[in-house]
Amino acid sequence: MGAHLQPLALRLLALTFPLVAKGFSDETLEKAAKSEGYCSRILRAQGTRREGYNEFSLRVEGDPEFYKPGNSYRVTLSAATPAYFRGFTLIALKEGKEGDKEEDHAGTFQIIDEEETQFMSNCPVAVTESTPRRRTRIQVFWTAPPAGTGCVILKASIVQKRIIYFQDEGSLTKKICEQDSALEGVTDKPILDCCACGTAKYRLTFYGNWSEKTHPKDFPRRTNHWSAIIGSSHSKNYILWEYGGYASEGVKQVAELGSPVKMEEEIRQQSDEVLTVIKAKAQWPAWQPLNVRAAPSAEFSVDRHRHLMSFLTMLGPSPDWNVGLSAEDLCTKDCGWVQKVVQDLIPWDAGTDSGVTYESPNKPTVPQEKIRPLTSLDHPQSPFYDPEGGSIKLVARVVIERIARKGEQCNIVPDNIDDIVADLAPEEKEEDDTPETCIYSNWSPWSACSSSTCEKGKRMRQRMLKAQLDLSVPCPDTQDFQPCMGPGCSDEDGSTCMMSDWITWSPCSVSCGMGTRSRERYVKQFPEDGSMCKVPTEETEKCIVNEECSPSSCLVTEWGEWDECSASCGTGMKRRHRMIKMTPADGSMCKAETTEAEKCMMPECHTIPCLLSPWSEWSDCSVTCGKGMRTRQRMLKSAAELGDCNEELEQAEKCMLPECPIDCELTEWSQWSECNTSCGKGHMIRTRVIKTEPQFGGAACPETVQRSKCRVRKCLRGAGMEKRRWKESREKRRSEQAKKNLDSEQYPVCRLKPWTAWTECSTLCGGGIQERYMMVKKRSKSTQFTSCKDKKELRACNVHPC
Repeated sequence: MGAHLQPLALRLLALTFPLVAKGFSDETLEKAAKSEGYCSRILRAQGTRREGYNEFSLRVEGDPEFYKPGNSYRVTLSAATPAYFRGFTLIALKEGKEGDKEEDHAGTFQIIDEEETQFMSNCPVAVTESTPRRRTRIQVFWTAPPAGTGCVILKASIVQKRIIYFQDEGSLTKKICEQDSALEGVTDKPILDCCACGTAKYRLTFYGNWSEKTHPKDFPRRTNHWSAIIGSSHSKNYILWEYGGYASEGVKQVAELGSPVKMEEEIRQQSDEVLTVIKAKAQWPAWQPLNVRAAPSAEFSVDRHRHLMSFLTMLGPSPDWNVGLSAEDLCTKDCGWVQKVVQDLIPWDAGTDSGVTYESPNKPTVPQEKIRPLTSLDHPQSPFYDPEGGSIKLVARVVIERIARKGEQCNIVPDNIDDIVADLAPEEKEEDDTPETCIYSNWSPWSACSSSTCEKGKRMRQRMLKAQLDLSVPCPDTQDFQPCMGPGCSDEDGSTCMMSDWITWSPCSVSCGMGTRSRERYVKQFPEDGSMCKVPTEETEKCIVNEECSPSSCLVTEWGEWDECSASCGTGMKRRHRMIKMTPADGSMCKAETTEAEKCMMPECHTIPCLLSPWSEWSDCSVTCGKGMRTRQRMLKSAAELGDCNEELEQAEKCMLPECPIDCELTEWSQWSECNTSCGKGHMIRTRVIKTEPQFGGAACPETVQRSKCRVRKCLRGAGMEKRRWKESREKRRSEQAKKNLDSEQYPVCRLKPWTAWTECSTLCGGGIQERYMMVKKRSKSTQFTSCKDKKELRACNVHPC
């Protein structure tokens, strides 16, 4: 492979030594130059900076101190803002080994994103960049080696500009040792201590990328969805799920049925170790453009004791496939709170169902297996199968952003201005910041609360924009929303019980027919007057699942929760969904509905005038000469859903600039003429014709006639001698022609037309053939000339190799 095709990290190594020679010993450079061993070129250099060097870091998900043989771990190589890197290499070595031999390397890497990472061509155990470009983060999976391997050193090198940084210690090296068999079943998580102060609030946003376009093989066109997201912020003493662990009953129900009920129950049972329960609605279908529906999101908080975050959601339909994060630490080593986390996700197997396709029938895995990432070599019928063992395309991305902090912070690293602004933004403003140029009516009374129970709801009030004195100054919203609860649930009422939200309904007690289900809530705050709470903490109701229980009916799950109303005011629609668990036993079609819709009422809408900004200036013409188009725009300043605004927001018109210059166009040169003399020196000419005259300042026409000298045989001395020879020659030709005509009358001959032009070559290269023909002009009737036939000639052409 040519040098221009080699990975950047390897290509720049030779260029690096002169640039960073001070960071290497002479002995190290000598070894690097002489070594030709297995993968040795990427392993010989030592780190250029060791102490206080935190721009780049290598991290194993969960920061484990020990690995379980055969388990898979997510490895992330990242740069802290504003640093970046263009290339990298990543290797895993047995402790104390140099990497010269294949057996020195431990475990195997699995590519997650082929556009970012690939295996090194001349060192296939190492991972490097696919394309040399600026990047701040890459991820791969590393599968731990078999038992008995001992400690492993994960080691990275970074290429930034033309300098390569190697690290044998510090942030680009991670040592992880084999877990003692006596500790089997104990979590890999180290004992994490967080030194941050106060609390931080985060927003989790889930972006699904699982669609027929990205994963076309056997993609389920019906009922494809992401289940409701369930998770929590929690302490190190409680782990919701982890690779290499076993799925709890709650994880199993999410993995197989998409039901978060049991998982939420398990989380709330760990109330001392949990700060926030993270919940977001299901997404039906699995993928929709963001301009059609916003990505599911949820907010949660963390503190010093509960600084980890975990969540999961089912990829449905599937046997037991999910995505999620496990124990993501949001506390930094600098006693602060992480600003942003972005993780790309691939599906994992909960180990509770042995199906291999999206819609495989239920087939419990007995005994239960450990949670593991899916791979492209699991089963030939798997929708992710790749006979070459490539990476599984990403199915989702999760973004976790810090949106606020509360309480005194103690991190020693000062925040940038973006952090400060983000933390100030959520604070409510007491003063009215309505511009004086906006004239409103008074606020309407608050509407009734949308919740009649102690569950959280919202109420709304509205006002009318009467006039906008300055169109360049935007006017604030004309609607105002406020959280609320039903009667008797007010936070300010000291004589009432403060109750939690209702926990989601339990599963129906039967899988077919009529049964019961229940839900619970708990007391958040007892009355200040010391009285007992008389508000019920449990509710029970009847439920019907699969009304028909005959062999011709199919089994379905319970209905999910209702989606939010499609309208923010007035009448809208809301929907809920359920899944088909099993088709009819007699092989007939399943007739059960999987989607249900009904009307929903929101506070009454009040239309407002259509408010538009002034037109912008006309854009530049779309061309630099001739005819083109230009446009201008204006903005809709009032909320679109509050009024019927049909005014155009963009205008276009033709524009005319000076005509474009037209250059002179000419034909190709003709062939050179014959020399204009029969002897001595003369000249010959060639010409070309003007096809298009220049216009509007275009390039002028060059010459159309060219002359060239020519020289024929020397002329004989004496004009009389030359003239006599010319006459003799002419008389001789006439005599021969007369004789030929006489012979043709007495003895008819075969008359032929002149040769035709040569045909085109039969091939463009490698040797072809050309042909030309001489056709009979007049064929004699005499039997003496029966051989008078058409003639054909062949010759070779285009003999140059292809």
